[in-house]
Amino acid sequence: MKKTARAHTNIALIKYWGKADAKLRLPLMSSLSMTLDAFYTDTSIEESENMEFYLNDKKQDEVATKRVFKYIDTLQHKFGVSGNLTIHSTNHVPTAAGLASSSSAFAALAGAFTRFYDLNVDNQELSRLARIGSGSASRSIFGGFAIWQKGHDDESSYAYALDEHPNMDLYLLAVELNSHKKKISSTMGMKDAQSSPFFESWLKRNDFELSEMIDAIKNNNFTKLGEIAELNASEMHAINLTAQPGFTYFEPDTIHAIKLVEDLRKRGIECYYTIDAGPNIKILTQLRNIKEIKKIFESEFNNVNIIKASFGPGISYLD
Repeated sequence: MKKTARAHTNIALIKYWGKADAKLRLPLMSSLSMTLDAFYTDTSIEESENMEFYLNDKKQDEVATKRVFKYIDTLQHKFGVSGNLTIHSTNHVPTAAGLASSSSAFAALAGAFTRFYDLNVDNQELSRLARIGSGSASRSIFGGFAIWQKGHDDESSYAYALDEHPNMDLYLLAVELNSHKKKISSTMGMKDAQSSPFFESWLKRNDFELSEMIDAIKNNNFTKLGEIAELNASEMHAINLTAQPGFTYFEPDTIHAIKLVEDLRKRGIECYYTIDAGPNIKILTQLRNIKEIKKIFESEFNNVNIIKASFGPGISYLD
């Protein structure tokens, strides 16, 4: 018997950057994301004699396998089920390059697990299960715009849909400037960022910025959405720079790309950037501007890879 789930990755417009509880992956702040149609993970689970993990048809090393099966062990213990499993995951997301591949990976894994063991869980519960594997995975259970409420314990920290079928002219251009694995993991970055003298001030702004973003979405206000997303991302990376010691995910091309987005706005081509834990920027824009933005970025960067994305669906099951 094999069960397969598909989950799409998401980009946080209001960032999650800090854990209140590392084991349960409880966040210090609430976050809001856009699920993306262009990036997704398909994960299959089937019974086997050995515990094996394959990513993109390649058997994974002990470190990667251990993380996956530590998560599986947690879920098996939680639901009182057992058995050796082989997991096959096909990742249509550039891994570890700042595009949050873990969000789709653990959401798909959680979905495949619950289907394999025929567990009767709703999407709220599934979001909680995905969160235990990767915090951002909690949001990938839902399509469109999703909110992950920080909560205060395992039961209260989960994501829910704000609007799974938005009627907004909003597109994301994933600009892959650097495909190398990032030097600082998100886990380490979140921990180190809390040493910034400005971290608590940023944390106190979370409710306000989340409320402003919800208002922008409900009023179909692209400009306000872009401004808040860009500010929130800049604040997050400012926290990294002012940590003790400071660090950054930015490369020289990242700065160049940021300035290019700002220059485009001055020329009347409305677009905004957001950046997660990596060197690659994501551009938020509207349909009419995509062709011109791509043309300009391709002229400025050699061999740049630009992928267009719009709103993606919530979790689905392929068999």
